[in-house]
This record gives sequence, structure tokens and C-alpha cells, in this order.
Amino acid sequence: MMAESPRRGVPEATVGRLPGYLRALTGLADRGRSSVSSDELAELTGVRGAQVRKDLSSLGSHGVRGVGYDVTRLSDQIAAELGLLEERPVVIVGIGNLGRALASYSGLATRGFRVAALLDVDPEVVGTEVDGLVVRPLGDLGALAELLSPVAVGVIATPGAAAQDVADLLVEHGVRSILTFAPVVLRLPDAVHVRAVDLASELQILAFHEHQRELAGAGEDVG
Repeated sequence: MMAESPRRGVPEATVGRLPGYLRALTGLADRGRSSVSSDELAELTGVRGAQVRKDLSSLGSHGVRGVGYDVTRLSDQIAAELGLLEERPVVIVGIGNLGRALASYSGLATRGFRVAALLDVDPEVVGTEVDGLVVRPLGDLGALAELLSPVAVGVIATPGAAAQDVADLLVEHGVRSILTFAPVVLRLPDAVHVRAVDLASELQILAFHEHQRELAGAGEDVG
């Protein structure tokens, strides 16, 4: 059975597509568009038109025949469903190359997130500055979590060996949503929602598809 979000019964697969819809709608709004059809939204997001209509109907949004969807209203609906109507603080732990890139990524601010704190354990990193934020020692997390009340998302950009300890510390201080780039499986309470991005695994999947094309090409040459 497909998992659903607890508040409105929105399928988890639909939730996964909502950021793409919102990104496309934001682009349309920036170009002065006031309405969009489901088929155009489908083309912009790489989703079938029928799926777009089904996803949006689960939010209670239905387009007008011959007109489509109101861009501003639909954007607001999706932002509300994603909980982005208020700015959410993010703490990034591990300020190496990846952590610094994430901290400097302007796209977070335009999507409802504010990088509120940067943390590390390396004495050579602590005290340095990234985009106006001073990197603080990991031990400051407790005071920061209380100040931010609560941290919306903890981002782990540490080496794999440190990731579990960092995750445990985040959870201890009230963080219930974690995005991790560490190539390890985190063992955390069921109440904590974890999203894992393993760049190496994604590259390996791409390598698999490239390899299949190479094998197919070799087979054609032999034939």
C-alpha cells in the first residue's frame, strides 16, 4: 500500500513530485505567466499530464477547462502543503568542500530555507566564515537548537565514520528531519525522517546505464 502523508492523505510519491511542480511554477511566475495547463506543467517537469492532474487533485486543486491552473494560487497551495509558508532554519554539520557548497547555495533561500548555523569539529575550520556565517564548534549545537527552536532540518556533510554520532546528537537536540550526504545507513528513531543522498551510488547507477549502452553497441557491431 502506498504511504501517505499524515495530514491530508497525500501519497508519498506525490509529495516527491511537488517540489518539481513548485520550481516550474516559480519559473512561470518569474516570466509573468498567470496560468498554466496540466500538459504544459507535465512537459516542464517530465511527468505525464494525467499524473499531474491526479497529483494536484489530491491537494484539492482542479484546473479550469480551457484556462488551466492559476499559477500564483497553485504555487501557494503547494508551498503550504510542503510547509514552506514560513522560513525554516537549517543547520549544516561538516564544513568541508560539500558543506561549504551547500552553505553558499542561494537556491535554499528561494525555496523557504535559511542556513542558520554551520558546525564542525576541525579547529582549522571552526572560526572561518562562509557566506557571512562563522563556523561554530559542534558542541554549540545545544544552544543553537534552543535558540532556533527548533531546527527544521539538520544537514550532515561529514565523512561516513562521523555521521551516526552527528545524527544522534542532532536527534538529541530535537532535530526530527535530517538530510545526509554520508555514505552510511543511519540508525535513528522512527519519528526522525531521513533523506539520504549518496553521490557515489548515483554515479554508479549512471555507470551501469552507460555500460548497458556500450554492450548494446558492441552487440550491434558484431551483428
